[in-house]
Amino acid sequence: MSGGAAEQYNIHDAKTNLSRIIERVERGEEIVISRAGHPVAKVVPLIRKVNRGGRGSLRGRLVLAPDWDSDETNAQIADDFGTTS
Repeated sequence: MSGGAAEQYNIHDAKTNLSRIIERVERGEEIVISRAGHPVAKVVPLIRKVNRGGRGSLRGRLVLAPDWDSDETNAQIADDFGTTS
């Protein structure tokens, strides 16, 4: 994103050009929507945290060791985090 001011559209123009505005936002721009010359909203890119389809999306791609949930492994993790009882 550039350090300059966001482009501004009035509500009528924003409705007319919504597809173009969304394309620009997808490229990283921020767009301000105004009513009667006063900014009322900002359209900004949505940053996706994880690109997963949902439950089970890692099936077949994630391999766990046979002892991944053993008492010894859990004790070591607790010790690493300083929560050993």
